[in-house]
Amino acid sequence: MQVLERSETRAVPPLLQLAFRLFFLAGCFLAVLAIPLWLTALSGGISSWQPAGGWLGWHRHEMLFGFALAIVAGFLLTAVQTWTGRPGVSGTPLAVLALLWFSARVAWLVNLPWPLLALLELAFPLAVAFSMGMTLWKVRQKRNYPIVIMLLLLSGADGLSLYGLVEGHEGWQRQGVLTGIWLVAAMMGLIGGRIIPFFTQRGLGRAEGVAPWPWLDRLLLVGSPLVALLYAAGPALTPNPWVGLLFTVLAAGHLLRLLRWHDRAFWRVPLLWSLHLAYGWLAVACLGMALWHFGVPLNPSLALHCLTVGAMGGLILAMIARVSLGHTGRALEPPSGMTLAFILLNLGCLSRVVLILFFPLPALWLAGLCWASGFALYAWRYGPMLLQARVDA
Repeated sequence: MQVLERSETRAVPPLLQLAFRLFFLAGCFLAVLAIPLWLTALSGGISSWQPAGGWLGWHRHEMLFGFALAIVAGFLLTAVQTWTGRPGVSGTPLAVLALLWFSARVAWLVNLPWPLLALLELAFPLAVAFSMGMTLWKVRQKRNYPIVIMLLLLSGADGLSLYGLVEGHEGWQRQGVLTGIWLVAAMMGLIGGRIIPFFTQRGLGRAEGVAPWPWLDRLLLVGSPLVALLYAAGPALTPNPWVGLLFTVLAAGHLLRLLRWHDRAFWRVPLLWSLHLAYGWLAVACLGMALWHFGVPLNPSLALHCLTVGAMGGLILAMIARVSLGHTGRALEPPSGMTLAFILLNLGCLSRVVLILFFPLPALWLAGLCWASGFALYAWRYGPMLLQARVDA
């Protein structure tokens, strides 16, 4: 891995040397800006313009296909280098990818005509899927083909959301986003199932890690995308006992993984407990959705925000904090402030799904403040690392 990274030409600026640098930083800036902007609009503080799909539609879409997809792209386009031994995207091709992503964000915000908006929006995920697919195909690495399939399905979910926008159908816009959210949850289960026990073993200096259970991995690999497809097809949009049963199985599977991975020692290591807590929110989200589908009078938005804030946001923050250290040649010791960032993210999730039941508007603003502060701390502490060359090169 280090040999590949050191082989990068010195003419390429550090920010364009590997995808994680540019997309981690860009995604975090969007995370810091988008939530306060959405809350300001929700409170009536912005009346001069409406983004594509209105402010609620913009919020749903951009936190998934803007923020989360940027981080996913940065992680995958960097990880594929390790997986295959082939150089990752860098230089001009990486700059073009970033320009596509940024142009789509602007297009949604200023509500460009839909043909141009659709072209810019779909070009980015399809380009990431193509780049991943070509790199994996060159070495015939079939183990990671499901990731490319999920990226293509994610592009399809984005297309469904766009179609709803064109037709003025808010339900289809929401359906596309929900499909995409659970596809990202499937990626979190797939990749988290590999890296969390590995990182835990390495972080604690254990001689052996927790051996995977292939049957459990296959169950979650099939069940998680199935949930997304049920949202795309429609049955998961209303309470359905069969969908509730599927969510129950997924919740049990994720909880079983957490129990098998547990080691009391990781509670002393912020880079580890943050990963485990985030994965725990994924199990809670599945459980909450199961209860709703079984008819329990629970607002499904609470379970959904367990997933998007606690699991997705928490896993992203924990992952980029560790990956950024390793890929810039630094010791796996997070800089000061990152432990606070992990705490803030989890407090933000608690505020969004628990405190909101008692103090709706203050809880929303508190959750937004915790979220923005957590990612701002990452940008502040890690920004200089991402703008500089590897320290061991």
